[in-house]
Amino acid sequence: MNSADFTLSTPSSAFGGISPSTGAIAIVCETTADVAAREALLDQAMGPKRRKKSSEKLRRGRRPSEGLAFVARDASGAVTGTVRLWDVRLGEGGPAALLLGPLAVDPALKGAGIGSALMQHAVAEAARLGHAVIMLVGDAPYYERFGFSAEKTGSLAMPGPYERHRLLALELLDGALDGAKGTLKAAGRKLKAQELTSAA
Repeated sequence: MNSADFTLSTPSSAFGGISPSTGAIAIVCETTADVAAREALLDQAMGPKRRKKSSEKLRRGRRPSEGLAFVARDASGAVTGTVRLWDVRLGEGGPAALLLGPLAVDPALKGAGIGSALMQHAVAEAARLGHAVIMLVGDAPYYERFGFSAEKTGSLAMPGPYERHRLLALELLDGALDGAKGTLKAAGRKLKAQELTSAA
């Protein structure tokens, strides 16, 4: 299942207590037609410094993991949220994992549960596709609700500056992080030349 429809008309424990004020939202696989809207939303939600984060070093010049780039659309079809997952390696020649991010929601819709819905959908799809581990850099109090923690990331590192306590992981397969060590390495499919031009 690559899409999920839900209505923000009543609070839903399945989607993190969604607020009643925003109407119907659909979570679907991102398409090339969503690129401009996604980039505008990320700029609005995260600002221009988003391109300087350590996570960006692992994403630059790469495509998201197959089947793991999602947008949330409102009833009019407008993009209201985005999340993407990327293929990485845990250290040089280490096991495969996913790096989640960025997760962003239209600032006007913060608190409506769209971010939680995107996270739950992304984690469920990653598990369905057989991935073992999802990594991210983020605030533990927010991501703990989805099962992420820094408990097993002490021997792992991001390329470039980051706050160690914000490197979090979720094992989709028990023990997948046992013995993992080293700096995360990009492992995803590379963008083609014309894609690199349009992504710049």
